[in-house]
Amino acid sequence: MSDGVDGCAMLGAVETRSVSPVFVGRAGELTALTEALSRATAGEPQALLIGGEAGVGKTRLIEEFLGTACEQGAVVALGGCVELGADGLPFAPFATALRSLRRRLPEELAAAADGQQAELARLLPELGDPGSHESSDEDSTARLFELTVRLLERLAADRTIVLVLEDLHWADASTRHLLTYLLRTLRRGRIVVVASYRADDIHRRHPLRPLLAELDRLRTIRRIELARFTRTEVHRQLTGILAAEPDPGLVEEVFERSDGNAFFVEELIVSHEAGCAAGQLSDSLRDLLLVRVETLPEDAQRIARIVAEGGSTVEYGLLAAVARLTEDELIEALRAAVGANLLLAVPDGDGYRFRHSLVREAVSDDLLPGERSRLNRRYAEALEADPGLVRADERANRLATYWYHAHDPSKALPAVLGASVATRKRHAYAEQLRLLERAMELWDEAPAEIRGSLRPMDYAEAYPACGCDPETAALSYLDLLAEAAVAARLSGDRERALKICKTALRLLDDTEAGDPLRAAWFWTERARLQSNLGRGDGWEEIARAQELVKGLPPSAVHAVVLVGAAGWGMLRNPGPDALAAAERAVEYARLVKAESIELNARLTLGTLMTAAGDVEAGLKEMHAVRERTAALGQFTETARAHINISSALESLGRSAEAVELADTGIRVARSYGLVDSVGWVEANRAESLFSLGSWDEIGEIAGRLLRSATSSKPRGSASLRLAQVAVARGELVAACRHLADARAAYGSRDTIPQYVLPMAQIEIAVAAAEGRVEEVRSQLAAAEKAGFPPGTHRYGWPLVLAAITAEADSRGLPAADEGRAEALAVVRRSVRRLATPAPLWEAYSRQVSEEIARAEGRETAARWAEVVAAYEPLERPHQLARARHRLADALLVEGGRREEAAALLRQAHATAVRLGARPLREDVELLAARARLSLTEERQAPAPAEPGDDTFGLTPREQDVLRLVATGRTNRQIAGELFISPKTASVHVSNILAKLGVAGRGEAAALAHRLHLVDTPL
Repeated sequence: MSDGVDGCAMLGAVETRSVSPVFVGRAGELTALTEALSRATAGEPQALLIGGEAGVGKTRLIEEFLGTACEQGAVVALGGCVELGADGLPFAPFATALRSLRRRLPEELAAAADGQQAELARLLPELGDPGSHESSDEDSTARLFELTVRLLERLAADRTIVLVLEDLHWADASTRHLLTYLLRTLRRGRIVVVASYRADDIHRRHPLRPLLAELDRLRTIRRIELARFTRTEVHRQLTGILAAEPDPGLVEEVFERSDGNAFFVEELIVSHEAGCAAGQLSDSLRDLLLVRVETLPEDAQRIARIVAEGGSTVEYGLLAAVARLTEDELIEALRAAVGANLLLAVPDGDGYRFRHSLVREAVSDDLLPGERSRLNRRYAEALEADPGLVRADERANRLATYWYHAHDPSKALPAVLGASVATRKRHAYAEQLRLLERAMELWDEAPAEIRGSLRPMDYAEAYPACGCDPETAALSYLDLLAEAAVAARLSGDRERALKICKTALRLLDDTEAGDPLRAAWFWTERARLQSNLGRGDGWEEIARAQELVKGLPPSAVHAVVLVGAAGWGMLRNPGPDALAAAERAVEYARLVKAESIELNARLTLGTLMTAAGDVEAGLKEMHAVRERTAALGQFTETARAHINISSALESLGRSAEAVELADTGIRVARSYGLVDSVGWVEANRAESLFSLGSWDEIGEIAGRLLRSATSSKPRGSASLRLAQVAVARGELVAACRHLADARAAYGSRDTIPQYVLPMAQIEIAVAAAEGRVEEVRSQLAAAEKAGFPPGTHRYGWPLVLAAITAEADSRGLPAADEGRAEALAVVRRSVRRLATPAPLWEAYSRQVSEEIARAEGRETAARWAEVVAAYEPLERPHQLARARHRLADALLVEGGRREEAAALLRQAHATAVRLGARPLREDVELLAARARLSLTEERQAPAPAEPGDDTFGLTPREQDVLRLVATGRTNRQIAGELFISPKTASVHVSNILAKLGVAGRGEAAALAHRLHLVDTPL
């Protein structure tokens, strides 16, 4: 036994040779990394994921690559995920990496972060005070992510940066989300992002698995999977470690025992060289890893156990306080552990960590339950006695973790709540939720006097004060539920948020005294979640909340409920009730001095006023909110003001002004990293650009929205704009595809008019283009039945115009003539319900009226001239070109004004060509050809042929046949009327279809009526 101990006592002398100085294998993987470095240096950002089981050599591969990167002048920033992240230490690897960059590039990082220090301080506290934040700010996390990506891009503009994030399998949710956002949106800069993870830990339900699946779909990311060493590679590794040729038997034994795992090879050869017999080693991995610890002096073993329980890295001062050794004893113990290659001094600080996480896990697992609790208590007590022992940004989370694992609810509950507040300030809502759930777990276990000492103002800000004095009231379990519901919603886990709301409402129902204000708040939150999840429109929940606050004194909750009701009405039924709710919300918010709620309500009020026809006053109110929120630094609400104002301007036909304001809004939103707000403003801008005829630019905007918008609604709007352009350009297959994408993004449970009506208009336009008149009528009837609420005229007029144009184009077709009277009645009922609050909608009204006249065969050139005159000052090129085409047609029918008609057709044709509006271009070209008018010459074209001459190359007999086709006759009926054989009639019909360039009889008939080939000659 003594010989074994003596042999193993030599461990410290050989441990320094446990790592091979020769880099073994991985040539292909290292080449992939260095090639990525070269491409990044050339200005093309690179991203690589390195996976492999624990101990397979991921860290060694990264170290070799970083050596090459440093030799080439790259700046390396290394950050590792820590297991403590699971208990609420968010963004740990990013914070560490940014801290490293700040040390290496202090001036450059300060310049890159200029103007955004407060927000970026949520990741890197050294940049300043994060300041306050809005707990209900849906854009806050995305804003932080966008600013972080922009910071890295600026730093990498003039130098190559290698950002390494290790151990993603331990990453907290916020780190995973930030990494995903970084890899999805990184588009410029000389930067390489390398992330590693332990593949054998990624079980089916591991939270990293969905991230890896999502990243696999990104073509810009390369996955590298490290396999175990072959027997030859193990031989080379042993040669490097021993600095000599190993015995073949030893190679075979080590290879079989390690199964090619590089770290296990090191451990086995250490044991062998120390003289420990193979039989002394357990076949279990844990026992193998503990051999190195058990051979250390007792104090060194004790230090190893303390470090294992303290986290991934333990600061020297904290370790000294917990170990309670003299300084000399502590240093000697650390020297032994470091000399044995068990612990490492961290390069960028004053602490220690295990050289390999597998050993730390083994040591931690070997602790007795009571021993683990005792160590955590000593950590917590040391940190409470001297908070400066750890970084300020880690203090709250570390203390919460230590007290929780010390199993002391009286200490753990306030510590966990304090950590939740610190985490919330960093916009790490997923980690905040985990901490709040831990607080709920501790709630009943903590003594009543501890719970009674907690104040809502210190730990909860989810909802406004519910009629209680925050200075004296105690924090309640419902406060925790409210805070958790908001944290879940902001972290993207809306299902969890909805469950929490339901739990809170059940508890409130079971309370004898009741708490109507709190219940009203939860019902309002539930309404928002129901709508976001596509489970309904949320009105039932809002109505319940309104009933609960009815008759109660004014409160902030009352104002929130009214804002919710007004916002619901603004989107779905912007009538008097919504306007009244908005006015009362403003009044109540002012009474309780809740300015942020007041500004929210005023913005909704201004939007509703504009929709109701009080245009200038409504716009003035919205602009006032925009200026005030900007002055207060409430930039999310400032961006919302740009969204609502640009939308209101578009509804008034002031599209150029809307684009200008949207441009400003996009600059504001981008400067503050408001990613979702950028998406909303860009969606509005795309709508106005469609009106102005800037269709090519819409494709670029839609592409950006589909790639980066965090909310489904802007993505739906992008697809909707693409569908509108496709219809106008005659690309019907693409239009249907984009329409399906829009419908999927919007969902089907919440029928918001601003989404439903434009989609119906596109369906009508596609059906009309394909000759499906009955479907046009059914779509219009459904829209008319649902109604056109105030403010929806901007969507209603284009829909009705598309439907009545289809009726007019199909006039004379027997299949379409049947049922036309009822269809026109639906159009007239719809028109009576649509407002005309601006010149644009007056022009639409005139155009719809004249299309009704055309459908009834009573159109006149004089009235079409009024339509053209109405559109000419409005910057609506497509609508103006369509009206000019119709006016030219009417002029030619009435006769004698050929030169004027030719000029109109040339103008319409030029617009159609510029826009790529193929259907309009073809209509113009067909009419010009029929009338023998030139579209390219300024002088008038030759007079038309006599009535008996060819038209479109049709012979007189073919013209006779076409007239009968247009009335719906079959080939046999045509043969009977013209005294020809059915076969001859069929040949004539085939020739007609070919000469007109149409696909079928119905299309030929429609074209014949539209171009007057079968009625009044031109």
